[in-house]
Amino acid sequence: MDLSFTPEEETFRQEVRAFLSNAMPPEMKAKADVDGHFSMPEMMAWHKILAAKGWVAPNWQKEYGGTGWTPAQKFIFGEELEQLGTPQLSPFGLVMVGPVIQHFGTPEQKARFLPKILSGDEAWCQGYSEPDAGSDLASLRTTAVDDGNGNFIVNGQKTWTTYAQYADWIFCLVRTNPNVKKQAGISFLLIDMKTKGVEAKPMLTTGHTTAFCDTWFENAVVPKENVVGGVDNGWTVAKALLGHERTMIASVGASTRAILRVKKIASRTMKDGKPLLDDAGFRAKIGRLELELEALRVQNYRAIAAGDMPGPESSILKIRGSEIQQQAYELAMEVMGHDSLSWFNPPGVVPPQEEAVASNFNYLRATTIYGGSNEIQRNVIAKLILGLPSA
Repeated sequence: MDLSFTPEEETFRQEVRAFLSNAMPPEMKAKADVDGHFSMPEMMAWHKILAAKGWVAPNWQKEYGGTGWTPAQKFIFGEELEQLGTPQLSPFGLVMVGPVIQHFGTPEQKARFLPKILSGDEAWCQGYSEPDAGSDLASLRTTAVDDGNGNFIVNGQKTWTTYAQYADWIFCLVRTNPNVKKQAGISFLLIDMKTKGVEAKPMLTTGHTTAFCDTWFENAVVPKENVVGGVDNGWTVAKALLGHERTMIASVGASTRAILRVKKIASRTMKDGKPLLDDAGFRAKIGRLELELEALRVQNYRAIAAGDMPGPESSILKIRGSEIQQQAYELAMEVMGHDSLSWFNPPGVVPPQEEAVASNFNYLRATTIYGGSNEIQRNVIAKLILGLPSA
């Protein structure tokens, strides 16, 4: 695969770089310089900046607000976002439910939801996992019962609903038919978070983030017109959405910045009177990780270039991307040694660029689990790519 760019594409890169550099507010730039944590309000503020430029959804179909860029232009745009360290956009609207509505939604659903996802006027969260249904998602118990008056009555609990406390809407998998095979009785339902009976309760993680919530539904009344893809056909919709999520989890840009951060820390960490970055053994660790990341980058490019509905190859990206992210932060923790336990350090003991390492390390332990655990992804690869029989 030829990864070189034409002169026209390099001109496009300079245009993107100039716009992004000028568009980021000073307070965002300050956080980006030290790879700081961006809050949900900051992420949505950056969303609106890109939306005003028309660059917030490069992978959407052009008729719904996409850029119409070539695969190479999309690659360049992503790389420049990564290099600058801009806030990561909330993926639940742009990357997940937006493409699903484009593909499976009714004309009315497209007209109602897509413009506000694009503009950032409505934020979304995901209602898939439950306390007893994570990777075994088909075992979900949240129910949606037809009341005979054009509505569903929804009861149950979702967990790990990221940023639900900020969301305007949630897309949920719910059980609409308990009398058929598990996967066959599930529907994909859009629920207004302001609906009576819906409550999001944030939880604190070991990484000291408040990103996750438990979300409860108690006799919540939801119009049947909010089903996407047809009643009892939610499993098909869910699989399409997970393809987008797993491609996103590859997170080539995040790993690129993480490895760069490790190098910067190692350049300031002394061993036997010399920077650790000069140590041959350490450089070998970095080299192996960079080679693995470059292989993932190429595979990710191929997946994006293949079209707007990722196939089972997204499981490969999810496995390798999540593992590389974890390895990068494991290496950062190793380099920092006792300083990596930054929640025990008074402010100012470690440089600002190192303060978030421990929190990210803790948070990213989940990457091999969410989006479908890596064990499940290996089953998908065995069945749908290698054609092996089910056990």
